[in-house]
Amino acid sequence: RVPPRSSRPEATSPRPRRGLRNSTTRTTNITAPEEKIRELGIEIPPAPAPLGAYVPAVRSGNFVYCSGQVGAMGGKLTTPGGQVPTEVSIDDARASTRTAVLNCLSAIRAQIGTLDEVARIVRLNVFVNSAPGFVDQPRVADAASEVLLEIFGEDGRCSRCALGAAALPLNAPVELDLIVEVR
Repeated sequence: RVPPRSSRPEATSPRPRRGLRNSTTRTTNITAPEEKIRELGIEIPPAPAPLGAYVPAVRSGNFVYCSGQVGAMGGKLTTPGGQVPTEVSIDDARASTRTAVLNCLSAIRAQIGTLDEVARIVRLNVFVNSAPGFVDQPRVADAASEVLLEIFGEDGRCSRCALGAAALPLNAPVELDLIVEVR
């Protein structure tokens, strides 16, 4: 016979949760993200308008989910469009990735008021408009990861997925989305 849960020893002393930590108490950022952005001379563009029936970012509890963003400003791509590397160079794809992640940060800032409220970057998904046989998506995705590390320090180091796609909206070379934890 199994005793009721409340009388079992493990019910009175919670087990430590392995691999998890409370990221809202992390203090690895010495410089606040908004100050770091100014120091680095990075310009966060105005929040992009959605290109369809969705919102750029949604907050649910302590998380903000940013919709997919491309490297565009004012509805126009900032780099050539097309597949990497046959129509778009890897360097141009990386530049597009940098613009796309700044667009994500802009959408997140519009949702929460300031990037200083970001506790950590949780997840980055990068989709690369890839020509058949192209397998260097992680190199393109690194451009976004590098920006996040510059701005957020170790709190910008996150889980990531870099995938090839046959086509993307506006024929963009890159689309990405972010999930962040906020205070």
